[in-house]
Amino acid sequence: MAKTTKHDPAYEIAFYERVLRRCPDYVEVVELLGGLYTKTGRIAAGLRMDRKLVRLQPANPTAHYNLACSLALSQKRTDALRALRAAITLGYSDRDWMEQDPDLESLKGDPEFEMLLGKLKPQS
Repeated sequence: MAKTTKHDPAYEIAFYERVLRRCPDYVEVVELLGGLYTKTGRIAAGLRMDRKLVRLQPANPTAHYNLACSLALSQKRTDALRALRAAITLGYSDRDWMEQDPDLESLKGDPEFEMLLGKLKPQS
């Protein structure tokens, strides 16, 4: 019989934090930690990782999008919209997800958010 493994975010976070201490510019680990921190409610820690990821990969549209999400969750509206603009300029194009992403809830209804959505084509 196969053994099932229970998902333990605390274990994963501790593991990736140890890896990051040894390799502070390990992009994949920075990205994973950002998501894990945010998923477990550690918004400020997730924001730090997203900012670091943008520093490590300034041309990555998804990094800028994730930064926008963390900023929106941190109630930093102006900065979140700036990061979204950067993500779109760099090629982020998933309008459908942007419209439904719960991390961006605080931006919905903002005229600039709507203008940014307007720059993206709905996916069919």
